[in-house]
Amino acid sequence: MTSPASPAPAPVVKGPGFPEFVALIAMMMALNALAIDAMLPALPAIGEALNVVSENSRQWIITAYLLGFGVAQLIYGPLADRYGRKPVLMIGLSLYVLFSVLAAFAASFELLIAARVGTGLGAAALRVLAVSIVRDRYSGRTMARVMSLSFLVFLGIPIIAPTLGQLILTVAPWPWIFGVLALAGGAFMLWAAIRLPETLHAEDRMPIQVGRIVSAFRQAVTNRQSIGYTLAMTCITGALFGFINSSQQIFYDVFEAPRLFTTVFAMVAGGIAVASLLNARLVEKLGSRLISHSALLGFITMAAIHSAVTLSGYETIWTFAVLQGLTMFCFGLIAGNFGSMAMEPMGHIAGTASSAQGFVSTTIGSTLGFLIGQQFNGSVAPMALGMMTMGLAALVFVLVAERGRLFKARNLQPVATVS
Repeated sequence: MTSPASPAPAPVVKGPGFPEFVALIAMMMALNALAIDAMLPALPAIGEALNVVSENSRQWIITAYLLGFGVAQLIYGPLADRYGRKPVLMIGLSLYVLFSVLAAFAASFELLIAARVGTGLGAAALRVLAVSIVRDRYSGRTMARVMSLSFLVFLGIPIIAPTLGQLILTVAPWPWIFGVLALAGGAFMLWAAIRLPETLHAEDRMPIQVGRIVSAFRQAVTNRQSIGYTLAMTCITGALFGFINSSQQIFYDVFEAPRLFTTVFAMVAGGIAVASLLNARLVEKLGSRLISHSALLGFITMAAIHSAVTLSGYETIWTFAVLQGLTMFCFGLIAGNFGSMAMEPMGHIAGTASSAQGFVSTTIGSTLGFLIGQQFNGSVAPMALGMMTMGLAALVFVLVAERGRLFKARNLQPVATVS
C-alpha cells in the first residue's frame, strides 16, 4: 500500500516583509509629493537668483514637473507589463535623481524648467508602478490595507513638505532642495535595488501591441462613465493645482505673512487628509456616489462663499484658512471616489485605462491649474473664482456621466473587450 504523498511545502515569499513592503510603497508615493510641495517656500529665492521678472512665471517650476509627470504615465504601464516592474522602476528613479541634480545646478530658468520636466518624467514611474507592484503581491483586503497604509504617508507629505523646504532654506541655499530630492531618490533606489524583488512573473508578461493599447485607450476615453468622471476629476485636479500655484504668492504678497505660510498650508492640506480617512470609513456604507456628489456640491458652495468674501473685501488670513480648508476637505471626499468610478467599467483594461485617465487628469488638470495661477493679481479672488468655476465644470461632467442623475448608481455602459 502506497503511503499518501507528503503535502507540498508552502511557497517561500521572497522580498521584504509586510511592514518593509508598506514602507517601500509609501516612499514611492512620498517622492512624488515632495517634488511638488517642497518647492513652494523657495519660489521667491529661485526667481531672484535666476532673474525671473514676473512672479507668476515662477509657477512653471510646479507646472513643468506636473506636465512631465502626466505625459509619461502613458509610457510606463506597457513597459512595466512587458519588461517587468523593477527594471522600469530603476529607469524612472534614475531619471528622477539625474534631473533633480541638474535642477540643483541649473544656471538659467529655462534649464531649471527643462530639468523639472525631466524629474516629472521619472516620477511618473513611481505613480504607475506603486499600484502595479502592490497588485502583483497582494489582492483583496490585504491589497486595500497596503494601499491605505501607504496612502497615509502620501496624505501626510503635503502637510510637512513646505516646512521641510523652509527648513532647508534656513541652513542652505535653494539648490539644496533639489539636492535633497536627489539624495532621497538615490537612497530609495539603493533600498529598492537590494530589497525589492521583481514582482511580475515571466509568464504574466505581455508583449507591447500598439493596436491593443490604442483600442484600450479609445475605450477609456469614449465610455460615458469613464470619460465623464475622468474629466470631472480633471477639473477638480485643476482647482487643486490652482491653489498650489497661487498659495505662495497669496501668503507673501496678499497677507504679507510668509512665516505663517507653512503652518496655514499644513492646516489646509490636513483637510484633505482628514476627509480621505473619513471617506475610507464611510464609503462602503454610504457609497461612492452619495459621498462624492454631496462633497462636490459642498466644494462649489465653499468656493462660492470664498469668492464672495474676497470680492467683498473681508478676506483675512484666517477666513482664507477656514474656507480653503473646508473646500479642500470636500476635495478629499471627491478625489478617490471619482477615480474609482471612472475605473468601474474598465476592469478588463485596468492598467491601460488607469494610464490614460492619469494622463488626461494630470496634464489637462495641471494646465488648468496653471491658467488659474496666472490670473493672480494681488488678491485671492482669481484663485477662489477659478476653483468655483472648476467645481461647476466638474458637476456638468458628473451629470453627463450619470445621465443627469446624482447620488444613485445607474447601469454601466457595456464595453467591448479588447481583442
